[in-house]
Amino acid sequence: MTLTPEDEARIAEEEAEAAAEAARIGGAVPEQSEDPARQPLVEAGGGEAEGFELAEEELVENASHGNQRGFPQRDVPSPEERGDAEYGEADEIPPEGGE
Repeated sequence: MTLTPEDEARIAEEEAEAAAEAARIGGAVPEQSEDPARQPLVEAGGGEAEGFELAEEELVENASHGNQRGFPQRDVPSPEERGDAEYGEADEIPPEGGE
């Protein structure tokens, strides 16, 4: 079967329409990387091993006190004041035998 130039033009037009329709399926997807070259890597889950790098950075930040938290001399709460309660001996458990 030989295609005429009109048939080829019609096929190209329908292919373009089908491609445009397929591109709209699922809606717009936000970019996960500012670098277009890294986008496929990010989409495939590469680069960050389940948040390991982020957790490691947070541990370093906490250990170096860069966030100004975790200073024992400064952050320790004041001791509680002793109240006026009287403390006694604990109750005794009766021995087995019913006494």
